[in-house]
Amino acid sequence: MADEAVAERAAEPASQSPQSPQSPQKSQKPQGSRSPEAPPRGGARGGDRGDEHAQGEAESPDGPEAGDDEAAERAKERERAADRIKDLTRDPLAEEDGEDGPTDLAAAARARRAGRKLLTSGRDFTSFDRSRIGHAHIGDINVSLDARRSGVAMRGGPVPEEELRRLRRAHVEPAGYARLRRALESRRLLVLGGAPGTGRTSTALALLDEVTRDGTGDGGRVRRVDPHQGEGVRGLVGEVNGGEGGERRGTGYLLELALDRPGTLPPDEMDLDQLASTLAEGDAYAVVVVSVGSAANPLLAGRYGMVCPPAPSRELVTVRLRERLEEARGGAEGGGSSAGARGGAERGGPSTGTRRGAESTRPSTGTRGGAEGARSLEHAARLAKDPEVTEAVGLDDLRPAEAELLASLLAEHLLGSLTREELLAGCRSIAAVQAHEWFAGVDRALAAPPSGDGRTPVRSATAALFHPVAFRIALAVLGGGSHSTVSAAAHLLTWELSVQSDPDSTPSRPLFCDDPESDRALSRARSDDGAIDVAGAEVTGRLIFYRGSALPAAVLAEIWDRHFPVRAPVVRWLRLLADDPRPQVSVRAAVAAGELSVRDFEYGFGELVRPLAEASSPRRRVFAATALDQVAGHASHRKAVRKVVDDWSRYGTASLRWTAAMTLGHGRAADSVDAALDALARIGVRDQGRQLAVASLNVVRLLTLPECATVLRRLGQWAEHRREEYQDLALVTIVRLATTGVDEVLDDEPGTPLGDRGDWPLLLALAATRPELTGTLADLLWTALNTARSRDVAFDALETLLRSASRGEGGDRTRPGLAALLPALTSDEHDRQQLEWLLRRMMRDQDRPLTTEQASALWRLAVPARQRRSDEEESHG
Repeated sequence: MADEAVAERAAEPASQSPQSPQSPQKSQKPQGSRSPEAPPRGGARGGDRGDEHAQGEAESPDGPEAGDDEAAERAKERERAADRIKDLTRDPLAEEDGEDGPTDLAAAARARRAGRKLLTSGRDFTSFDRSRIGHAHIGDINVSLDARRSGVAMRGGPVPEEELRRLRRAHVEPAGYARLRRALESRRLLVLGGAPGTGRTSTALALLDEVTRDGTGDGGRVRRVDPHQGEGVRGLVGEVNGGEGGERRGTGYLLELALDRPGTLPPDEMDLDQLASTLAEGDAYAVVVVSVGSAANPLLAGRYGMVCPPAPSRELVTVRLRERLEEARGGAEGGGSSAGARGGAERGGPSTGTRRGAESTRPSTGTRGGAEGARSLEHAARLAKDPEVTEAVGLDDLRPAEAELLASLLAEHLLGSLTREELLAGCRSIAAVQAHEWFAGVDRALAAPPSGDGRTPVRSATAALFHPVAFRIALAVLGGGSHSTVSAAAHLLTWELSVQSDPDSTPSRPLFCDDPESDRALSRARSDDGAIDVAGAEVTGRLIFYRGSALPAAVLAEIWDRHFPVRAPVVRWLRLLADDPRPQVSVRAAVAAGELSVRDFEYGFGELVRPLAEASSPRRRVFAATALDQVAGHASHRKAVRKVVDDWSRYGTASLRWTAAMTLGHGRAADSVDAALDALARIGVRDQGRQLAVASLNVVRLLTLPECATVLRRLGQWAEHRREEYQDLALVTIVRLATTGVDEVLDDEPGTPLGDRGDWPLLLALAATRPELTGTLADLLWTALNTARSRDVAFDALETLLRSASRGEGGDRTRPGLAALLPALTSDEHDRQQLEWLLRRMMRDQDRPLTTEQASALWRLAVPARQRRSDEEESHG
């Protein structure tokens, strides 16, 4: 590049000046400087390495020919040293990545921030313990949250009138409840779909209670139908026609079908028509409750199908709080018991929407009691909105049983039965219970016999069982990514789970079973438009998230702590994700792997971290380093991680040292910044600088920490070190500092001084935000510019800094950084002459020529007005 610049300068008209493109600078060249066509050497700061062999080139005691040979050899040596520095400044993550290309550092940093935010919601990830609900929920309040497969476990029989009375008093109507009631009244049959635990059963009971209010049957107005007896809908037809005459006229029937069980198929439309006709003949009604999903879609799309809307969380909690406080106050005043109400809670949670009718009015306990109740309820409402309580719950919306539990916890705290710590512990356990319900005994249904209706199942049993749970795990790891990414990862995990469950069979993979709406409903997820990284650019896509910050960590804790056989397929799956070229997949998976390793460090280190740390692929080693840093984020494991990284940096193989360097760059894998720099220097200078590139990259990453002054001080010491390897480490790091963008190395969120400058070169961002460091930064860059072997790449780096002030729309944002750096970098005539030469070269660039106005503006940033001579003022206007 210097030779090209020399040739260009030789052909340049004498009237073009590097300071001003219009006229030459009329100044005397400093003694010993090179031709003005090449970057001038020398300077006033001392230690100039550029002329270290000048004397040897001029004379040789062995005569002219020997001198020429030695000079040529020295020139070749300098050229080799310059090429080596140039090679070391290239991206170390591009090594051996092949056709997939290097890891995008900026996208990786964003993915790491997103993954950490996803799994760190202000709670101690290692403290989830479902048993704490029993500890925190004191006394006789027993609300069952284990709603999994409630329909399957429910026995047939009449619903007690006491339960129906409580339902009338406490039920909260969902949005669209009147539409559901009209459909049931007109068709006699309603297929009601919803996710388990959302209040669909309570809504079904409330509907049947209303439409059968005038029923006369002695066997109970509302009856549950045991799904184990008969043949589902066909069996219900037989029960309605069961030969009991008019005793069951006006009866309402509730049937819950579990269509996710292997061998179970949805009823035919003809079966539903027959049931509706039979119900009409007997003046009866029926609600068939099903879980949303691909199997239930034909039912919900038919003439009898409707979806049960979700519960309004805030109103549910308010209603339950009022109940609890009134029960407590009534018990205290009258010595009565609220066992009936609590018994209702044990049998199932309420539903959704607005409070129903006049029957919701409770008897007054007097003016004084009413005023006290209002104050208590107001206090409870404020407590429910307390940020600490909201964060502990970690759910965007609550299901009925969860609202019941939260209300009970809040009421007990207000009544003095629970401390605040116990209240928060109980709140944190709600998400853990949901995760437990999702995964407990999922594959138990594989051992169950088929439905017995003689029909062949239309889908794979393992895929039907494992895809929903695989989707929840994938969402816990990759939440915030695109729906397609999460779904694809879920299918990979479904395969791994199926193979683990039945290793002797090759699992089939249904091709048309995806149902995004069902996936969201069954996994408490939501989708929204957002930015997605694609090949270094951001595009708009459909993102998917859990409806609650507590669910990702709770899901990972549940599968890792309670289901040991699941670990093997999950580990294989995470290794597959580690090879994904998209950082938003591989880096997020690494963060999740780190969190899982915290729960069992021996297993996670042996199965995930160590094998990938020794891999030949840089991408896998980045995965291991990210996972280790995530483990180091937990104080309980930080000492162990630091010991591992220190051992790797000293005694490890080349791959382990590389991984140790990438871990050290995050700033948490050493006792101090000085200790991290010691380890990085040890890695960088070993084996003649074989891993100097990755060491220098991670020294740059440490410059984003508050202790960046310590890093700059050590760079200065390395630059003056007697060993060439340390000098090279300093020079390569300085050049990399000038060419690395803030968003490639920063962990901070936008809103911090550096975070707001994500598109700036890091060197300029530091000069703008840390003015006390500007002199040190300029001295380091000056050293690289005036050292022979780093001069070419250093001038290229300086050109990158200068061009940042004129790139694209709004590029002039970096001018404050240049205004701080350039005057310190060009403090004497020689330094300004170097800047002249570089500006002239940039103006002659055939691909991206710098305009006269841009060059003049940069010159004015570098040279204060008082230092410009009169002829310069004339030439620059």
